[in-house]
Amino acid sequence: MEHDLAKGPASDAAPAGRGRSRTTKAFWRRIRQPLAQSRFVKNAIASLFAQFVRFVRLTNRVVEGSARFSAGAYTEFEPGIIALWHGQHLLTPAYYPKRKPLVAMVSRSADAELNALMLQKFGIEAVRGSGGRENARHLDKGGAKALIALKKSLAVGKNVAMIADIPHGTPRDAGLGIILLARLSGRPLVPVAITTSRRKVLEKSWDKTTINLPFGRSSIVIGPPIFVAAGADDAEMERKRQEVTVALNAATDEAYRLVDAPR
Repeated sequence: MEHDLAKGPASDAAPAGRGRSRTTKAFWRRIRQPLAQSRFVKNAIASLFAQFVRFVRLTNRVVEGSARFSAGAYTEFEPGIIALWHGQHLLTPAYYPKRKPLVAMVSRSADAELNALMLQKFGIEAVRGSGGRENARHLDKGGAKALIALKKSLAVGKNVAMIADIPHGTPRDAGLGIILLARLSGRPLVPVAITTSRRKVLEKSWDKTTINLPFGRSSIVIGPPIFVAAGADDAEMERKRQEVTVALNAATDEAYRLVDAPR
């Protein structure tokens, strides 16, 4: 009898615990969608991301040998097209000079909306679209509109930033969209890489997204500008695409070398 009584409460507690867990999960499922669509929640998360990026910038000393966005040596190439890799671009808003206007292309995906909101916290304009398609002649409607908007921004003297590789394509391999923008605008492509000595690489992500961490060293590498002639044919566009890929990978490798070198 005593054994049965001792078992009784325990056997009753387990179903109750499982019931609470099921209730919690059901509640989260009900509120997750409204939260994801809430402008207030999105703005709050974007503000937290922006503060974190600023904190990383403040706590990472820029190492010797790094470039400076504000250096006079780059003035002659402005307005220009800042070329970045997916997953390696997260620190760019914090390092870009505040007083220089910048317009950035951001994907139209729901996930990228937070990125667009975060850019606004830094005073950076966001143009929604995807310009990295493999065939520049067959950009989707949104991508074509975004490229036109970026071209107009360049025409009025604003720098623009664009991810060079294609979303969920081959990482660190430039698409033709950014080459098309350079051809249409006549403005140079400028490969840029920024990284930190303390970082977390998300190995399971398609682009090996790098989360930069505070309390380390940082580096900025700006590669030589690349121009695309207005009359460039398909063969020349492909050659320039490969040139951007090589230059941006070289800048990325150099940025990592600077922060990872023994001190």
